[in-house]
Amino acid sequence: MKERTGEQVGWIGGWLGSFLWVLALGIVFLVQDKTNKGIVGVALFALALFFVFMFAPWRRPDTPYWELMLPMYFLFFSAAAWAIRAFGGWKVSGLGWWKLSWVLPMMLPLVTAGRRTWNDPRPGPDDRGRNG
Repeated sequence: MKERTGEQVGWIGGWLGSFLWVLALGIVFLVQDKTNKGIVGVALFALALFFVFMFAPWRRPDTPYWELMLPMYFLFFSAAAWAIRAFGGWKVSGLGWWKLSWVLPMMLPLVTAGRRTWNDPRPGPDDRGRNG
């Protein structure tokens, strides 16, 4: 199998990047002496770090991507719920249900790459432009 470090960096960097705000917010809460909120934030980031490698597609090469992404999405939305609650709840946040439409584009990878697996054949440079 060819080296696929670009895809591995994309998986790791993309997911860790999407959870960095949780770490930053947890640290801010710790600095503000809001210890419980800060510890939960740092723990959520640590769990995300664990999940990124636990559900990495190269560790489970025959598992569809949607199954690998579901725990990541669950943790991400759990972190968002933690942040909303940490800042005083739903009403204080100023969010309405209709403002949550930003969630829909975030879910596109479940549709576009959902059935693929790590072991699926990838088109090579000689396969470009060929039909079939």
